[in-house]
Amino acid sequence: MAESNPTETETKTSTARVIAWSLTIIGVALSLFQLYTAGMVAMTAMRHRSVFLTCILAMTFLTKPLYKGARKDRLNGAMIVDLVLIAMAVFIGMYIFIDLQGIFERQGDWSPWDFRVGLALVLLVLEATRRVIGLNLTIIAIIFLLFGYLGPWMPELIVHKGYSVERIATTLSLTTEGIFGLPLGVASTFVFIFILFGAFLDKTGAGSFFINLSYSITGRFSGGPAKTAVVASGFMGSVAGSAVANVVATGSFTIPMMKKIGYRSHVAAAVEAAASTGGQLMPPIMGAGAFLMAEFTQTPYLEIIKIALIPAVLYFFSVILFVHFEAQKQGIWGLPKDQLPNVLQTLKDGIHFIIPVATLIIVLVMNYSPMMAGFIAILAVYVTALLRKRSRISFGTLIKTLEQGARNAIMVAVACAAAGIIVGMVNLTGTGLRFSSLVVSLSQGIPLLALLLVALTSLFLGMGLPVTASYIVLIILAGPGLMDLGIPLLTAHMVVFWYSQDANVTPPVALESFAASGIAGSSPMKTAFTSWKLAKGLYIIPIIMAYHPLLLNGPTPEVIKTVIFSIFSIIAFVVCMERFFLTHLTWPETILQGAAALLLIWANPLYNYIGLAIFIILVVYQIIQKKKHPGPLPPKPASV
Repeated sequence: MAESNPTETETKTSTARVIAWSLTIIGVALSLFQLYTAGMVAMTAMRHRSVFLTCILAMTFLTKPLYKGARKDRLNGAMIVDLVLIAMAVFIGMYIFIDLQGIFERQGDWSPWDFRVGLALVLLVLEATRRVIGLNLTIIAIIFLLFGYLGPWMPELIVHKGYSVERIATTLSLTTEGIFGLPLGVASTFVFIFILFGAFLDKTGAGSFFINLSYSITGRFSGGPAKTAVVASGFMGSVAGSAVANVVATGSFTIPMMKKIGYRSHVAAAVEAAASTGGQLMPPIMGAGAFLMAEFTQTPYLEIIKIALIPAVLYFFSVILFVHFEAQKQGIWGLPKDQLPNVLQTLKDGIHFIIPVATLIIVLVMNYSPMMAGFIAILAVYVTALLRKRSRISFGTLIKTLEQGARNAIMVAVACAAAGIIVGMVNLTGTGLRFSSLVVSLSQGIPLLALLLVALTSLFLGMGLPVTASYIVLIILAGPGLMDLGIPLLTAHMVVFWYSQDANVTPPVALESFAASGIAGSSPMKTAFTSWKLAKGLYIIPIIMAYHPLLLNGPTPEVIKTVIFSIFSIIAFVVCMERFFLTHLTWPETILQGAAALLLIWANPLYNYIGLAIFIILVVYQIIQKKKHPGPLPPKPASV
């Protein structure tokens, strides 16, 4: 066997080392730049976003290979291409940063270099999207670009005058109407800061504290570890705001525990994926979409938090119900007390981690901007970690944390840049208004039908777009149509925001489900379909919000009444989906439970009480059936 060439081995090691050092330098520099602009000195939007995108593109081309199997440990053709792309990204960033005033003055009368830079940036973003997100979003963005160029040849429903390549490239790259628009602006400010906050929580051990606290609270109940996964994901998601990070952080603990007590691998993974999806719905940090919603609706972020809390709690309630009934059907019980973390000891060991979360909430309540709140929260978590020896982080760990925060932002930043292309073309061509008119027309003025059409659209968008991109596209296309049907502005945004979350768990592209299946060792597609089922609260709760807008921001008696009916509706809905309550359901019982679920959320109070009566009758019938068959569950009916 031939020995490897020592010189070649040294070259590989040297190349890998240079890449690693480059990533560390860029990542740390980007995180420090973001902290500086968040808490100390504000910067012009275009300049700030150009620096941010330049660093993100450079890190993308350093970490993601040109093609599958391309080597990153030695200088080769693929590496040369990457270096050329990085050089282009740096040049474009400097071009915009240095000559921003000239770019503003040349609006509408672009120079040849403006066109070249604009076209190059569009191509760089498309290539970064292909590497980070995949072909789905890349192809969708290209379709929108072609749609803008080929307008006169489009079908009559979406025909427009068409735009030149120069107009498209410069609009998307040298204005805030495209790549540097609102999506990237949110990613480069609020989202990045809270991703970095999540990285600090993880490195200091706060994540383990929240998980152990959840176990100590729920572990002894039927299906305890699965319920722990739900509660832990709520805790983690409420401060992290990233579903993928939530799956990885909590799933590494919860999924093995679920499997240990009898949950099938794909079910354990699906529970974690569905629960982690809810993390992006739970205040105070709700992912990029919530910050976008605040900007789109010109609503203070604190107000968004307030109205989002009750629906988020209802979602986690629905997932816990799914978990409970699955545990009852499978005969899965809780863990003995001696196998669970002691709640007092857990609090004693990690109570100091409450400080940064409380600080974050207090700063937001004081009406500081989310960026400033995130900046202060990061300082708080770092200082708080110094209070205990076990949570202190060394200088080396601090550098790794800053780098990790930047790396964690790559996916959402690239997705937002690509979404900026889509948003820019929708605005340039006026397609949004046409789509909204189509929704109104097809729904025949019936809000429920319009909601189902929007849900169906989100389902297809979720197959190709990440959550943030799905929300942006969907609210631009369908938001005005929902408002035309009488749904209030904030409610329409909240409904679309919820529907867009199914991009996390929608087969065939379901990143959170796939991440969970990797931990569980289960089939990715089987996990995705199961998590899609468990996350069905994403569909029924927006209907509740649309038919009962006062649930979000109404008089206390009205909110309480709506919450009570909503709880019964969700129970009936989950029972219908699981076909199980105290015993297995027959088909007539299943259909009646579904009818009760719908009647309980209808806008007419009479229908609400009819639905409640049906539900109570079915519960009494189940109690009678259970008394007839005490002990182990009877076999499923033949129709089940």
